[in-house]
This record gives sequence, structure tokens and C-alpha cells, in this order.
Amino acid sequence: MKVLKFGGTSVANATNIKLVLEIVQQQAQQDQLIVVVSALSKVTDLLQTAATKAAASDETYKTLVVEIEKKHLDTIKDFIPVSQQSGVLSHIKRIINHLETLLEGCFLLGELSPRTADTILSFGELLSSYIIAEALKQSVPTAAYKDSRELIKTNSNFGKATVNFESTTTLISNFFKANKSPITVMPGFIASSNEGITTTLGRGGSDYTAAILAAAVNATELEIWTDVNGMYTANPKIVKQAQAIATISYQEAMELSHFGAKVIYPPTIQPVLQKNIPILIKNTFEPTAEGTFISNNAVANGNPVKGISHIDNITLITLEGPGMIGVLGSSKRLFETLSQANVNIIFITQASSEHSICIGILNSDATLAVEAVNKTFEIEIAQNKVEPCMVESNLCIIALVGENMKNHQGLSGKMFSTLGKNNVNIRAIAQGASERNISAVINERDVKKALNTLHERFFEDNTKQLNLFVMGVGNVGEKFIVQINQQNKFLKENLKINLRVIALSNSRKMIFDEEGIDLQSWKGLLENGEKADQQLFIEQVKNLNLRNSIFVDITANETVSQTYTHYLKESVCVVTCNKIACSSAFDNYKNLKNLSRRYNAPFLFETNVGAGLPIIDTVKNLVASGDKVNKIQAVLSGSLNFIFNNFDSNNTFHDVVKEAGVQGFTEPDPKIDLSGIDVARKILILIRESGYQMEIEEIENESFLPAECMATKNNEDFFRSLTQHASQFEAILAEANAKDSRLKFVAQFENGKASVGLQFIPKDHPFYNLEGKDNIVLFYTDRYVDQPLLIKGAGAGAAVTASGIFADVIRIGNV
Repeated sequence: MKVLKFGGTSVANATNIKLVLEIVQQQAQQDQLIVVVSALSKVTDLLQTAATKAAASDETYKTLVVEIEKKHLDTIKDFIPVSQQSGVLSHIKRIINHLETLLEGCFLLGELSPRTADTILSFGELLSSYIIAEALKQSVPTAAYKDSRELIKTNSNFGKATVNFESTTTLISNFFKANKSPITVMPGFIASSNEGITTTLGRGGSDYTAAILAAAVNATELEIWTDVNGMYTANPKIVKQAQAIATISYQEAMELSHFGAKVIYPPTIQPVLQKNIPILIKNTFEPTAEGTFISNNAVANGNPVKGISHIDNITLITLEGPGMIGVLGSSKRLFETLSQANVNIIFITQASSEHSICIGILNSDATLAVEAVNKTFEIEIAQNKVEPCMVESNLCIIALVGENMKNHQGLSGKMFSTLGKNNVNIRAIAQGASERNISAVINERDVKKALNTLHERFFEDNTKQLNLFVMGVGNVGEKFIVQINQQNKFLKENLKINLRVIALSNSRKMIFDEEGIDLQSWKGLLENGEKADQQLFIEQVKNLNLRNSIFVDITANETVSQTYTHYLKESVCVVTCNKIACSSAFDNYKNLKNLSRRYNAPFLFETNVGAGLPIIDTVKNLVASGDKVNKIQAVLSGSLNFIFNNFDSNNTFHDVVKEAGVQGFTEPDPKIDLSGIDVARKILILIRESGYQMEIEEIENESFLPAECMATKNNEDFFRSLTQHASQFEAILAEANAKDSRLKFVAQFENGKASVGLQFIPKDHPFYNLEGKDNIVLFYTDRYVDQPLLIKGAGAGAAVTASGIFADVIRIGNV
């Protein structure tokens, strides 16, 4: 014999009930069945609301009764032929009339007793089970209906009655020995006291009914049919990558259910656990799916963690004080007080010093609990031996669950380090001696990030999801997006990195999509986005609170560079090609580096110097390995190198600068490149990364541009001034030709002094043959004395700069 239970969504409407009938009829061909059903979807809520309104003398309860009646009458008309509807309709009408009488009594008396509430709530299951039984009889005439109240006996604790298993088991056993119907339909959730008064079994009552019946008849299996494909590794509504669990032990299932996995309710398992009856969780809407098999013999799949779950709306209450140390009975008094106040304790942890006890309860119980505990310990509080209860609300408990966790070292460390890396602060920790679960209390706003981060760590083959918030989609930004789109599949398959662009912004518009922006159509989406606002952009990044968040700055904007502190303090990584932050005041540069370390949020800016060349990374490695940089010589402007390599008697200085802009080698404002300030910033960053303290004002900048060119206010005036001063640039070129040299804009650092400026480079110098837009850097260190460490390659261009930014993002993914 099997017991099948169908929940509210499975019997929500005629379409769903038809699926239930098909499943039952198919299984009845192999096994004798007991079918337990919940109330039709939302009916229990309607009954509860109607009762509450009636007790409050609100006549609108009558409207809800009409809605309940119509819902059931419509269902009858869908399944019962017109010729046979009369008897069924009259039975349903009698039940509705009884309901109306009870509600009218509540209305007249202005009260709702627990006993009456149980009777009112029972009507949902009484109505649905009778209708489904009658519908089954249309195809299986020998199907039977049995009222659960006649078989399941409880005490009179209305609302959550305790089952008398001895008498209940006898009644069920005797009934089914005599009853040979292939299918018996029964209402879930309801029972009766020894006096015959209707009671209910509390939350998860229909599952509990099914388990009680399965245990009493020694069923071969208990099947719980719901609207998901079994129990999941995490809540699939929060964690999109959650996977159905094929097999799981009773104990693991109870742990997951306790911590919020709502597929089953923990007491459900207890009756069948004692009889070692397996439970199968199945999907009514996908009956061929494997589902989850719960038994004592769960098969290990190599992963010691079976699932991650959570409980929302938690308040932590801490009782502490020197008067608790070594004092017998403090814990007893605390727990006894809460028990007497009917406050359920969900989480407990105590310091080994006995100085404090911390408990987790539901937010709704917090006020009552605090008042009761402070009252119990009022003498100790008055004597300053114990502090009044400390209360922290709006928290959440997350838990790793797995039967084999006790046999694996380091799981706690992995759990807490994973959370820490994503700035998820842990308020309290608890772990049972069985080591079947590790629980932690966190802020409620962090729950989505925490669950996804942990799921990624323990279930997704170590695939790391990186969430990018990109500001700046010009030449470089556009190339960056193209590269991400091209490489996404490769990164997933080879580096286990899943890149998602969550936000894009330019100077006019911005868009956010928590599920990831479609990179095929991002331009149109951005054009139709909301008005760009840097402060709103920051707030949205904070509010989304996604794991592995990275802010990518692809601008040359000073205001944007001033926002990095906001991101780093939220453990949002920063990747930037914007040189302003790292070349600003040394204290600001140092603060950003410190924030990065403090909040475990990488701050990477490889493209600040040399575009995609690994220059900064090389310096970091030199310093980290104990080497000391003593001297730097470099050509650090790809745009200036391009300009002076192409400036000759056939190409005017004006035309070459124009062409550099067209090819994307210069900044939008070319004066930034030609003034030398861009090169000064770059050498300053290399100096600082080499371990020296220096400000931009200390760098000597020998500008080759006339003052009139530098004084222009826009690009049009600037290019006009280049034409007006063409003779000055031609004179510089002539001098270089006369010296058989080439013009290079060189940055230098030695003996604590730095300079940038145009130099005449002779043929025997390494810089002489530097072509196109290439950069070159020579590092003279304690280890590289006679022959410097040389890095050379393309140092400008949208594609190489974008690839450098991309490389920094991948570095974060590989951390």
C-alpha cells in the first residue's frame, strides 16, 4: 500500500485536479492507495480571513463565504456529470451552511475561540477531499472516501493538537484491514479529540496526516506531490542555479526543512522515520521527473553538503553579565521563561565563559520574549549582575546541511571565508555535535548574496559568478563589452567564471538588470534607460547587494574616481583604467589600497600604465618578492609615441594629432596626452607601486606645447592653435633630424626625483626603435642592475586597453 499526498497547488483548479486524477488512476493499477489532499489553493487563507472578520463584526466575511462556495461549485461542474451533480452539490451545500452558521456565531459573539477556529479551518480539506473522491468515482467506481477525523485522534490543544498514536494507529489499522477499496481519499490537516471535537494538526498538517497514515498501515512508500521537482540544494526562487536533490537521508531532510525548505514540514518525517518508510517528493506538473527520495540509506554523491537553507525574520536576543558566570540554573530560567511565554527558540549559542547566552527567535515573538526575560531577571538586572536583553532584529539564519559533513575537515572555514569575501557579516554561529548542520546568523539584506555565494562555492563545480557594474561605454567600454560577449562561453568552460554585466552607464543614461543585460542589444537598452545619476548608481549597486560585485570604471572622469571608496566599503571590487584616483593625493591613494585590504575587495588598475601591458603587475611582483626598484625609464604614452613616430616632413603635427584621436589613441581631450600630465600620472603610479611616496606636483614636467595651446578651452580652439604654432613643432623636428635622433616623450625616476618631457633619443638607445603606439619601460632594481627588466608592447588603443581591463576582471575571478 502507498500513501499519496497532494498539496494546495496540486488541487488549485480544475486543470491541476485533472493531473492529480491521472496520477492516482495510473498508480492504482499497481498499488492500493490512500490519497490525502489539502484544501484547494488559497481556501485556508480565505477561511482564516472570514473567521477573523466575523469575530471583528465585519459583515464582509459573507462575501468570502460566497467566494469559497463558488470555487467549490465550479470545481464540481468541471468533473461531475450534470446527471450526478445533485447529491454532490447538496452535500457541499450542507457543509457551506454549517460554515455560515459558525461564522454568524462569531459575528454575533464578537469572538473566535481556538476550538471554533479549528472547526472553521477544517472545511477547506473537508470540501476538497469530498469533491476529489466523487470525481475519482467517475472513472474508479470502487474508490472510497473516509473522514480523517474518524481515524486520527488527538488531545484538545486546538490549533496544533498532539496525536494520540496508540488509539490512532489501532483505528487506522483496523479500518484498512476491512476496507479493500483500491483508492481511499482522505482530508489532510484535520483530526478529532477523544470527545469527537474537530482539531487541526498545525502547519504542514496534511503532510503529517499522510505520514501518520503511512506509518499505521506500514506503507511501502509515502509520496508527497507538490509543485517542484523535489527538495533543492537551495531555494530555487533565490538561487537560480539550485539543483534538485536525488537522494537524501531523513535527518538531512529534517534539517533542511527546519531551516526553511518548505517542501515538507519536519514533524512529517517523524512517523515514517520510526518505521523506516521512504518518502518520495514528486512534482504534480512534471510527474516523470525523478524527484527526491528520502530514506535511511541516502547515497553519498561525493559532496558532503546536501543543501543550503535559511529562515527569515529572525531576532537575536542576548542575555549577558558577570552574574551568569558559574551560576547554576541561568540557562534553565531563560528557557523556562520563554517556554511559558510560548516563544519558540530557533537558534541557541553560548559563550564558553558562561558570560552570555544568545538565542534566535522569530521577529514576531521579540517584544513578548524581551519583556518576559527582563521580568525573570529583574533582580539581577537591578543589581547590575545581568544586562537587560540586547535585541538585534531583521536578521536571517543560513545553514549548511549534510550527513557526511562531520567526516570532512575545513567546511566551516570554507563557509565563513566565502561569506567574508563578500562582506557578509556573521552575527552568531552554532553547530551541533552531530555536525549535521552549520548555522550562522546574518543581516536579512545579505541573504540572497549569502545563499548564492555559498551555493556557488559548494555546488556549482567552483564556477564563480562575477557581476559587473560598468561606467563608461565609449571606445574602450564598447570594446570591453564585445570582448566579454565573445569570451563568455570560454570563461565558463575553461576558467569556471560566469560573467554578467548587471549595469551600464554613460554620461546620459544608465540601465540595471539583476539577471544580466543582453550584450547583443545593450546599446538600444541603454538608450532607453533612465537618466544617469552617479549617486543613484551607487545606491542601486548597494541595494542589489550581489555576490562578487565589480565596479568597472572606463572613464577619465575625476568625479567617478572619487566614488571608489563607496564601493570598496561595500566589498565591491574596483577595476579601473581611470588614472586620476591612483595619481591623486598620496593619502587618497593609500586609503584606497587600505580599504581594498580591509574589505577584501580587490582594487586593480593595470591599465593605468601601458594599457594591456603587464607593467603594474610586474612591479607588484618585484616588490612582493623583496626586490627594490631604484630607477625607471619609460615611454609611457602610446598616443605621444604614435604622434612623434608619424610626425615628419610629410605630415603636419596638427594632422598627426587628429589621426591619433580618430584611432582612439588619445583621451577625448588631447591636451591631457600632449601636456604630459597623463605621462606624469603614469610614472607617479609606478613610483608609488614601487614603494615610494610622491605627489604629482613633485614631478618636473617639461612641456613642449606653447602656453597658448594649453590655454584653449575646447578641442576646436586647441587644434586651431596647433596650426598657428606649426613652425614651433617643425623646429623641434628639425633639431631631432639634425642630431640624427628621434623624438620620444620620456618619463624618468631616480634618486627620489622624477621628470617627464620630450627628449632626443640617439640610435644606440633602447627607445630609438620604439614604433607605432608602443610603450616601453626599463626597471633598474637590486636584482636587475646592469641589464634592466624591460617590458615593451602596444600601450594605446581601445582593444588593448579593454583587454587589460578584462584581464583585471579575470584576476578577480581567479582569486
